[in-house]
Amino acid sequence: MLSKEEKLKIIKDNKIHASDTGSPEVQIAIMTNRINYLSEHFESHKKDFHSRTGLMRLVGQRKRLLEYLKKEDPARYEKLIKKLKLRK
Repeated sequence: MLSKEEKLKIIKDNKIHASDTGSPEVQIAIMTNRINYLSEHFESHKKDFHSRTGLMRLVGQRKRLLEYLKKEDPARYEKLIKKLKLRK
């Protein structure tokens, strides 16, 4: 899972100002990390359907946050999806 040090590094890389821990960018980056971890988990645990439900919930929540960010500030949205490599 996500250790405290890894989470602090993600926050540091994506924060907007010095005390930022809850901006959409930070939340999306943390969710993306968790989604990537769960995707790797399912390669070896194909029948873990309960965790798959949690993954789908995370993907939906991240999608809503991305839509919000795109509506509020398209420049920050574009910068974030390039940084996290979300769109191909």
